[in-house]
Amino acid sequence: MTNNIYQFHATLNNGQEIKFEDYAGKVLLIVNTASKCGFTPQYEGLQEIYDQYQEQGLMVLGFPCDQFGHQEPGSDSEIEQFCSLKFNVKFPLFKKIEVNGDNTHPLYAHLKTAAPGILGSKGIKWNFTKFLVDKHGNVTKRYASTTKPAELSGDIEALLNKA
Repeated sequence: MTNNIYQFHATLNNGQEIKFEDYAGKVLLIVNTASKCGFTPQYEGLQEIYDQYQEQGLMVLGFPCDQFGHQEPGSDSEIEQFCSLKFNVKFPLFKKIEVNGDNTHPLYAHLKTAAPGILGSKGIKWNFTKFLVDKHGNVTKRYASTTKPAELSGDIEALLNKA
């Protein structure tokens, strides 16, 4: 199995299928999100970091998930509307997925293996776990839910500036 994420695909919340190879050459910040979580205000920080670095090649990708405390109960269109109205989210939002268990989305199975958590844990512990992927599709780092998007600036800039 290749180490990069370009073998995967996912469906945007509008039904459009996206191949991750289309993101080749971009730095990706992949986040499992929820609308009714204590970390939900991070949508604002994610949008700010997207605005700040998008022209340099950063893509923020949001993957709504309802596996933690039923904090993402809405439909894909309700999630999109909430994110747009409340946080003016402009980065891509995908259809709701599972990040743990038997129905884990293949992308997340790969992310968890490529960048395990504390003590080698493969599971996603909560909403707003973040994964940073370099321009070659390699997963470089995992961040906890408590890590604010602004705290990733140094790592994002390092990957954007890397040849």
